[in-house]
Amino acid sequence: MRRASAVVLLVAALAGAGCVSLKFGRDFPSPDRQLIVVGKTDKAALERIFGEPYQIGLDSGDPTWRWFYGQRESNTELSKDLSIRFNADGTVKAYAFSSNFPDDMVRLR
Repeated sequence: MRRASAVVLLVAALAGAGCVSLKFGRDFPSPDRQLIVVGKTDKAALERIFGEPYQIGLDSGDPTWRWFYGQRESNTELSKDLSIRFNADGTVKAYAFSSNFPDDMVRLR
């Protein structure tokens, strides 16, 4: 009887594990092409739009901010990533955005 109960509990736990939802990073609004202007948009504007960056670092000596968000549910994994490099004056030097969220996939095509 104990063994049968243990097997049932194990099967239930494994079945439930597939339904677990996991989120990582900080959610942020996906940018429109007009929101970020190279040479003009500054750090303060980016924080107002996207919130505090998830990571701060350097890329080829340039200050870099990164926003990242992902979620996993069952067999689906979605993520989006915004990385911005800055000029010495704090304006955007270059940026990259990628996402596999369905709305972004349609909008960015």
